[in-house]
Amino acid sequence: MSEQPQQRGDGGSEHRYEVRSRTERYRGPIFEVVTEEVTMPGGGTGRRDLVRHVGAVAVVALDDAGQVVLIRQYRHPIGRHLWELPAGLTDVSGEDLPAAALRELAEEADLTSGRIDVLVDLHSSPGFTNEIVRVFLARDLADVPAGERHERHDEEADLQVVRVDLDEAVDMVLAGEITNASAVAGLLAAARGRDTGFAALRRAQAPLRR
Repeated sequence: MSEQPQQRGDGGSEHRYEVRSRTERYRGPIFEVVTEEVTMPGGGTGRRDLVRHVGAVAVVALDDAGQVVLIRQYRHPIGRHLWELPAGLTDVSGEDLPAAALRELAEEADLTSGRIDVLVDLHSSPGFTNEIVRVFLARDLADVPAGERHERHDEEADLQVVRVDLDEAVDMVLAGEITNASAVAGLLAAARGRDTGFAALRRAQAPLRR
């Protein structure tokens, strides 16, 4: 039996990083940029710039044929199109994470799901942002009726939606063709879940540790 990673506690001899001051640099609808002065081990403080983000969800939509839904979307910070999962912000007041995931699946892939579970949670880039993404697995897929489909705007109007075999999607990850963080994590987790009979999936409402 392999050894399990040891859990590190929040107390004991560990240093407590306390925020001494906070300066807001920018505030927008999706994120804010702040500079915090934080106490450091051994005395003294350090200044850290960070992005506080509303969070996001992503969906690995797996059909009965073992194919997953990928979307190709333009991302302006990178200046090119990326292969991604249906995904979006958790910026709707009062909306829980499973509902947000189902909304994004309908809006970006024109699909509904009869079963949704948690695959994996990830901090997208913890060196500078607190953004956390919950990736769900959606199964029992069905098409949204044509008259009820979401009208896409801006970059979403250019979306390409395809289905590929899950193993092919994993190969795309390993070949560097898929680099979006939530897509990489979600597809690898989905393949692992499939290979273990989905025994370790968490329920859709499982608590999220932020």
